[in-house]
Amino acid sequence: MSKLFFEHALLPGGWARDVAIDLDGQGRIAAVEAERPRSGTRSDAAIAVPGTANLHSHAFQRAMCGLGEWRAADAYEDGSFWTWREAMYRFLGRLRPEDLEAVAAQLYVEMLEAGFTAVGEFHYVHHQPDGTRYDTVSEMSGRLLAAAAEADIGMTLLPVFYGQSGFGGATAGGAQRRFVNDPDRFVRLVEDVRSKARGNRRTVVGIAPHSLRAVTPDSLKAVLAAHPRGPVHIHIAEQEREVEDCIDWSGQRPVEWLFDHVPVDNRWCLVHATHMTAKETRTLAASGAVAGLCPLTEANLGDGIFNGIGYHRAGGAWGVGSDSHIRIDLAEELRALEYSQRLRDRRRNLVAGPGEATGRALFEAAGRGGAIALDQPMGSIAPGNWGDIVGLDPHHPVLVGKSADDWLNGWIFSGDRTCVRDVWVAGRHVVVAGRHRARAEVAKAFARAMEHLNG
Repeated sequence: MSKLFFEHALLPGGWARDVAIDLDGQGRIAAVEAERPRSGTRSDAAIAVPGTANLHSHAFQRAMCGLGEWRAADAYEDGSFWTWREAMYRFLGRLRPEDLEAVAAQLYVEMLEAGFTAVGEFHYVHHQPDGTRYDTVSEMSGRLLAAAAEADIGMTLLPVFYGQSGFGGATAGGAQRRFVNDPDRFVRLVEDVRSKARGNRRTVVGIAPHSLRAVTPDSLKAVLAAHPRGPVHIHIAEQEREVEDCIDWSGQRPVEWLFDHVPVDNRWCLVHATHMTAKETRTLAASGAVAGLCPLTEANLGDGIFNGIGYHRAGGAWGVGSDSHIRIDLAEELRALEYSQRLRDRRRNLVAGPGEATGRALFEAAGRGGAIALDQPMGSIAPGNWGDIVGLDPHHPVLVGKSADDWLNGWIFSGDRTCVRDVWVAGRHVVVAGRHRARAEVAKAFARAMEHLNG
């Protein structure tokens, strides 16, 4: 057993003082005791909160931040997700396996420094730029596992099944050739990834049908039948055009079609469930599936605003991810989600119940939903969960002099990643005084990769 001691900690029942935590040899919480006599015990942190899952990541996109912020030369063409996607496809042509590993390690270090202690990696770049297979079918997935191990972050790896380029089975080409597999080859890929991950206690392997536009009903059925257990993530209803194209193809909206054809339950995470009707919103909320929200990326791409208030009132589970990684900041993601609702409805503090703090309501909801989506026991400081704990800086200008829920309000609405001082993952102290232990070494490899990618 190892032990941690915190002056204040957010437990499932609320804030507690003088909290001692016992961790077993695997890094799980064995016992939690509040009001523990200090008797000279050194405090590991003044303010402790549970680590949070980053449920949606495309790691390689951290390397292209800022490259999509150009207006098209044609003055009559507005920028959109679809024009950004073309910029992303062009960038992919130079990405090597060693680049992916270096970029992912840098990303995961930044996530940990921001208070994320596990990541859901939605990984679809499987092949060489011309579509040729690597000698090892899971070469690129293995690079992500290596990056997660170097950074010491919990990992739910979600190899993506990508078969077509559009609704109705349109053939994929161009940069999409790096993504494409048939169902049989995808099953072999996932088996190889599971073999690589075996023995790593913080790695979960799931699957991710990319989107309804990238699969057919038959291929989706085959992939799901081959993987009856574990997380299933899918892009859904991100763009209005995507909804219109789905209606043209099937006569139904994407969320509507999915629930009519697939048994969606709490294994599922529907990422970018932005454009839903009131009925779809209630259906998703009642299913136990998680809505995967990426507020900063969705704002950057001009996707639209998720109906967070309606979904919350229907009892839906949700979590947040940093997706394209234009910013890596847990507080900013939660703030952007809340502010999008305020701007749309011109009202405030609607996620919290009467007399409750909005910051805590947002933080705890994201913790619960992220844990479900990643199939990782985390999101609260409780026996059985991983010892994933974030220590906030009590001397930070937005936290000093505050207490309890106002620490969370200050962090989420006025602070940023600099409020995070220390982070433990499965009981291991990986971020100390705001700095990841491997930051310098990881940054050197990242710089070399960026010189190649932008050369």
